[in-house]
Amino acid sequence: MTQISEIVLLGFGDLHGLQFLLFGIFLTIYVMTLIGNLVILTVISADCSLHTPMYFFLGHFSFLEIGYTTTTEPIMLRTLLSAHVPISFLACACQFYFFASLVATECFFLAVMSYDRYIAICNPLHYSNIMDFWGCFQLAVASWLAGFLAPILLMIFIFRLTFCSANEIDHFCDLKPIMKLACTNTQVAEMTSFICTSLFALAPFLLTLASYSHIICAILRIPSTTGKQRAFSTCSSHLTVVSLYYGTLGIVYGFPSMPQYESVLKLLSLLYTVFTPAVNPIIYTLRNKDVKVALRKLVQ
Repeated sequence: MTQISEIVLLGFGDLHGLQFLLFGIFLTIYVMTLIGNLVILTVISADCSLHTPMYFFLGHFSFLEIGYTTTTEPIMLRTLLSAHVPISFLACACQFYFFASLVATECFFLAVMSYDRYIAICNPLHYSNIMDFWGCFQLAVASWLAGFLAPILLMIFIFRLTFCSANEIDHFCDLKPIMKLACTNTQVAEMTSFICTSLFALAPFLLTLASYSHIICAILRIPSTTGKQRAFSTCSSHLTVVSLYYGTLGIVYGFPSMPQYESVLKLLSLLYTVFTPAVNPIIYTLRNKDVKVALRKLVQ
């Protein structure tokens, strides 16, 4: 069991005079992320033409992004103003649980959204029967439940470790920084982490990859160029988000965990905790004709 009661977040104190500049930049990005996702939720709720399975899942995804950024960014902003921010061990555990849950839930929703596009393009005649309200509701509930159940086993093994004298974490309570604080053998926790990642991150990624493989093959079989462009435009935004999300996760968690790379890892963590959620609303509005039309009507 843990023997420490407090975790110290070092933050970005080593950046010296840049903290206030970065605080302003990250605060602006955080506010823009919240506003962008709230706008998407409002537009989808207000415009009846967007009450379709595709935008039903997009609404859930935007709500998820709000929770995802709120879990990490307020504390990150606090560490920019004052380095060595102390938080309780319980608060660190809660932050890790919600962060891991929302990451897993996002993976499931990306898989569900790709499955929706697969049915729409590869099996359009049965789309309304398969993706009816009850089917969409079940997929959404299953994604949320699976995401929040995913890290429970990992939490049990990690926080049963013994944490001794060291209690300093670089940025926020993520998996790698917490594991470094343990002064006992972490092999079981590392194996559990590998199994959980394989089930709740790799499996949705493979399902997403399989869906888009079938979608691309179906698009290539369309004889007309106009038909190909129309089919590809329905999934281009989601494909961009999938590539960006899994690309940044792969870079961060695939990067060597060595002392000489700690500053690089700290900066890379900003990719998927700050910049990726901020870019997603822009992608879904600027590259989506239906959302732009609905937004224009709402503004008018």
